[in-house]
Amino acid sequence: MVSRFRRAGLTGTIARIVLGAGLALALGFAALILVYRFLPPTSTLVLARWREGATFERHYVPLERISGFLRAAVIVSEDARFCQHNGVDWGALREVLDRPGANGPKRGASTIPMQTAKNLFLWPSRSYLRKAIEIPLALLIDLAWPKRRILEVYLNLAEWGEGVFGAEAAARHYFHKSADRLDAREAALLATALPDPRHRNPAKPSRRHLWLAARVMAKAQRAAPLVECVE
Repeated sequence: MVSRFRRAGLTGTIARIVLGAGLALALGFAALILVYRFLPPTSTLVLARWREGATFERHYVPLERISGFLRAAVIVSEDARFCQHNGVDWGALREVLDRPGANGPKRGASTIPMQTAKNLFLWPSRSYLRKAIEIPLALLIDLAWPKRRILEVYLNLAEWGEGVFGAEAAARHYFHKSADRLDAREAALLATALPDPRHRNPAKPSRRHLWLAARVMAKAQRAAPLVECVE
């Protein structure tokens, strides 16, 4: 009987510790989200490269210094309902979860706020655990930040190749110009590189990459209603 009470007491202690740790982590995330509403953040991938001593290119710039062509191309390519949803596109998420990939949920369910949450706080590999953490973080980011801030942070954290992070670094690396001088074609090539940045080179696109960019460029020309929240 005493042994049973001891086991119950130990289980309760472990549960309280786990609950307390989870609550502390949630409060930590919430505090950082509030701080990053105003201060330039960095991504977990950049922190990992810094810790390993690996080189990287990154130049944080405000949204005003990023081409409108790139803003439109990224929204059209990555998250066409960005201005309408609350951080999560529940319909798209449900469709992807109904048809999961071999390594977890497919990228198609990830909105820009979800990808921002992943880049800020989580690991890159796909899994249901990561998605379960990513969703509430995305909802909180969308609640705490205006849409322009979400897009600005996303475009400054996104990986655009080995050691290339953010729109400004990508524009300089691939096209030798600043992000505010990107034209429609360059913006479409950068936007369509995002799903596979290690294998799609915007400066030397494959035939398929060119085809994807042409489709995005055509959609971006008619994208005014989709990007009105970031104008």
